Amino acid sequence: MEGDREVDGHREADGHGEMDRQGEMDGHRDVDGDHIVDRATGVFVTHRNLLFTVAYEMLGSAADAEDVLQETWLRWVQVDLDQVRDKRAYLVRITTRQALNRLRAMSRRKEAYVGPWLPEPLLTAPDVAQDVELAESVSMAVMLVLETLSPVERAVFVLREVFEVGYDEIAAAVDKTPAAVRQIAVRARRHVEARRPREVVSQREKRAVLESFLHALEGGDLQGLLDVLAPEVVYMGDGGGVKHAVLRPIIGHDKVARLLTGGLSKTPIPISLGPTLVNGSPALLVHLDGQLDGVMAAQIEAGRITGLYFVRNPEKLSHLTSETPLSLQ
Repeated sequence: MEGDREVDGHREADGHGEMDRQGEMDGHRDVDGDHIVDRATGVFVTHRNLLFTVAYEMLGSAADAEDVLQETWLRWVQVDLDQVRDKRAYLVRITTRQALNRLRAMSRRKEAYVGPWLPEPLLTAPDVAQDVELAESVSMAVMLVLETLSPVERAVFVLREVFEVGYDEIAAAVDKTPAAVRQIAVRARRHVEARRPREVVSQREKRAVLESFLHALEGGDLQGLLDVLAPEVVYMGDGGGVKHAVLRPIIGHDKVARLLTGGLSKTPIPISLGPTLVNGSPALLVHLDGQLDGVMAAQIEAGRITGLYFVRNPEKLSHLTSETPLSLQ
């Protein structure tokens, strides 16, 4: 396209340009370097929670999202901020590009992954649960649906449907035309809507259902489990080849209930399950002999559990020691 220029390895049309090419590197600035870094740091920190949320929703991995933020920061400090009209939009653009690169690389890792690959769970604060849109967008159920999109479809869906980014800005981030982005957005939206939970369940109802599940599980109450599990409930485990976990989804409340009660009765060491908030929804932390062993998240619809996701892979439990702040703004 005539008038385009290279920014961060991608073409950027003049209509979206917030940075003059001559201001990219420190050598073109006429202000003190420490002041530049301090100013860049202030802007970056202001938007860090947003950028992490964008990267996490695109990747489903907190560790990879942190790496993306580091890569974003290294590029951000090279930018002449005086030439950037919308700093938030520019940071989101850099983050999206780095996340896309990481997402494409992750697809190869997932092909060699042992058993189901589940999103990395995050311990979240009550304010995330109170934000209905945010809590739904980072729920394990929705994050699993996003795994079925192509990298570009996922980026477009997350930016448009979750963060309400304009088509022109998305086009600049994914290196597509606005018209192409609109088509991708429609296709991705239809795909997700056909697979995501069909109703929004209140946090109170989620807690009540999970409490009933926990009570039945701890008491070895098979009938109680059958009552709280939906007939076609899907159970998935993620041990990453390091911890024991089912290698394929278990479907049906009878099979899932017997798997859970049998697993508890056969465990030779003390096991405890405690309620917490994970990805904006009530979940259970599982401890074996006092040590964190995993997290069990649930998808709840119509008063019953329709999905159970048990993450045991130690590499995915590092963000369960403290709350991770998330933001749509």
